[in-house]
Amino acid sequence: MTVKLDQYLKATDVVDWHQPSVIALARTLAPDGSDPVAIARRCFEWVRDEIRHSWDYSLNPVTCSTSEVLEHGTGLCYAKSHLLAALLRASGIPAGFCYQRLSRDEPGEPYCLHGLNAVYLPAYGWYLVDARGNKPGVDAQFAPPVPRLAFEIRFPGEYDLSGILADPRPDVVAALRRFDDINDVWAYLPDGASGE
Repeated sequence: MTVKLDQYLKATDVVDWHQPSVIALARTLAPDGSDPVAIARRCFEWVRDEIRHSWDYSLNPVTCSTSEVLEHGTGLCYAKSHLLAALLRASGIPAGFCYQRLSRDEPGEPYCLHGLNAVYLPAYGWYLVDARGNKPGVDAQFAPPVPRLAFEIRFPGEYDLSGILADPRPDVVAALRRFDDINDVWAYLPDGASGE
């Protein structure tokens, strides 16, 4: 089965990689247009390490689009995944969106979605990466072909949502655009209960 990769390269209002600031950063992370694995690693590590996770650092505003994340230097996992996808796409590397349903207070309710990416690397196929940002107990790495994600599925009610989406989930985008304060959005994170 042939995978159509064009949809994983497009610019949108959320993954707005056509913005000059995004293109400029993508060029600095891929100065020689080298190996896609090397470019993907640099993009992943930059987003993971240079963009602060809004909840970890209690930072506002709530960001959604790639250019907002870059402007403010902060974002939840979803927004960070939007930026990573944009940087990869700006370098001609297909990137999509994946989600996990996780317990926020482990174990059990409430649940929320956690956003991450899949990047298409010719040597490996689709590879999952999680640029959420490391902290004690979280150690996401770029180590193809083995995914090293921020979180493992550990409790009943948690699961990986199937598929690699070309666009972020509408409920995720709506939650990010509904509020300006991180404490408000935190209470209304989508939980992915349907598995869709």
